[in-house]
Amino acid sequence: MKFSTKEDIEAPIDVVFEMLCDFEVFERAAMRRGAEVQRLETSKEPGIGMTWHASFDLRGKRRELDLEIVEFDQPNDMALESTSPGMLSRTSFELMALSRNQTRVVVNLELKPLTLSARLLVQSLKLAKASLSKRFGKRVAEYARSMEERYVREAGSSSA
Repeated sequence: MKFSTKEDIEAPIDVVFEMLCDFEVFERAAMRRGAEVQRLETSKEPGIGMTWHASFDLRGKRRELDLEIVEFDQPNDMALESTSPGMLSRTSFELMALSRNQTRVVVNLELKPLTLSARLLVQSLKLAKASLSKRFGKRVAEYARSMEERYVREAGSSSA
């Protein structure tokens, strides 16, 4: 099952990619929602092989998830694969400079069930694909707007 959306962000491509690589922001956001997130290596520089382990409650059950950066081509694209019992997913971010201060980000998410129960879950998600696609697009758009706001704030504070 695949989800895809794109957003245009009023910020240079290098800045957008750097914000996408600010993994501590994502880690804190997941923890605020009740997840436990642990970075599994000590490298401060983002790149291929960077990994995390997360656990969280979903639908009344504890879920475990391992994430790894599998593609990293700064500032053009990045892909993460996540594995959990029964499910494999891949999230990719493709960036394209539209102008000096505008960047298009294409976000793709693909879910691959590995077990029968995961297949049943994905099948039920397919029935709600239209609403899930809308929610996915809305979340990406909200994050894109927050990146623009952050860029304006930081650009304003550095010129002061």
